[in-house]
Amino acid sequence: MATPLVFENRPKIIMALLDSWIMIKRSCTHILRNTDQLLGTFFQPIMFLVLFATVFGGAISKALPPGISYLDFLMAGIIIQTVAFGSTTTAVAVCNDLQKGIIDRFRSLPMNNLAVLNGHVVSDLLRNSISTVVMLLTGLIIGFRSHASALNWLAIVGLILLFTLAFSWLAAIVGVVAKSVEAVQWLTFVMIFPLTFASSAFVPTASMNSVLRVFAVNQPITQVVEAVRALILGTPVGNHVWLAVIWCLGILIVAIPLASWLFKRKSA
Repeated sequence: MATPLVFENRPKIIMALLDSWIMIKRSCTHILRNTDQLLGTFFQPIMFLVLFATVFGGAISKALPPGISYLDFLMAGIIIQTVAFGSTTTAVAVCNDLQKGIIDRFRSLPMNNLAVLNGHVVSDLLRNSISTVVMLLTGLIIGFRSHASALNWLAIVGLILLFTLAFSWLAAIVGVVAKSVEAVQWLTFVMIFPLTFASSAFVPTASMNSVLRVFAVNQPITQVVEAVRALILGTPVGNHVWLAVIWCLGILIVAIPLASWLFKRKSA
């Protein structure tokens, strides 16, 4: 009689975690070995930061409170914008796996079906963490200065990671429902572009017209940006941190089960 394999006797939750870990390593390896994607992770945030700071800094700095430079004001918005657009890589990766047939191969293996989504979403944390560190270092070189305490920086890291997870799961939904990589690109653009630019990421909401201001102050990216910005600058955070956390958790509560259900249906 054949001896049963050790992993066959492990609880399903342990096997699901191991499968997810393998898929996380797979996705992270793709990031590190894909030169084009890695270069984009480094240079895109630098380009956005330098361009926005130099092009808009002179005009918008006049609308800021005294003592706050536009570069310091901009840093939180650039970080959140980069994370939001960076989540599109999750959508592209999920769509590629579905279109190229790799999911059919995974179905023949005794692995958890949702491990693929977990791998792409969690690896997004690595990619966006690299981009954030690159932006902060670039900002320090060109004059960015923070007044955040160590505790504030822990809160900033936590908010960025939570926001990354939330938008990566949203992007996973797009990757599942889209019929091509081209469709993924325009769908994610339509979803993220209005949220990032119609927010307080680059300009104060007080300078917007009344209709746009109502939308800007009541959407998730503005809340996350304002929370991170207040923590970076050492100014009062008000309700922004709690609202940012509520928005991110709300997105996760809806996006995770929806993405999982859609993925199961499409890969069945």
